[in-house]
Amino acid sequence: MSLLKTLMVDTKSAWIEYPGFDGFEVEVATLSRPELISLRKSCIVSKWDKKTRQPVETLDDDKFVRKFSEKTIKDWKGLKYKFLESLIPVDISKVDPEDELPFSVEDAEILIKNSSDFDTWINEVVFDLDNFRAGREGSPVEAPEPVAV
Repeated sequence: MSLLKTLMVDTKSAWIEYPGFDGFEVEVATLSRPELISLRKSCIVSKWDKKTRQPVETLDDDKFVRKFSEKTIKDWKGLKYKFLESLIPVDISKVDPEDELPFSVEDAEILIKNSSDFDTWINEVVFDLDNFRAGREGSPVEAPEPVAV
């Protein structure tokens, strides 16, 4: 049996600070390549093209965003209502701007769908393996000191 196969995991998670919003951190999970391919395949929809009389496969974007959000965004803390004004068009006049929006998968999906900045950041973070190395706690893992031989 392959030793490498026993070490591989489908996903790992880490808390990453969102840039520019002091105290806003997101727990994100990376996806393995097979898991991402499976996720994408599960969001393919076949439709009948009347002109060509052939089935046409397309990606159901809404379904993909929903499933991607569920798999990659596990939690957040420190997302103040005032931060939302920089991410999406909102009216926060009925809430205290310093209060925090509690995490929900539905709200994570709304942020990904409606904030290109948040969507871009999530995609960069999720697919950067440096964010998920062992020992990482909010900052990149430092390279070990070279050992004299």
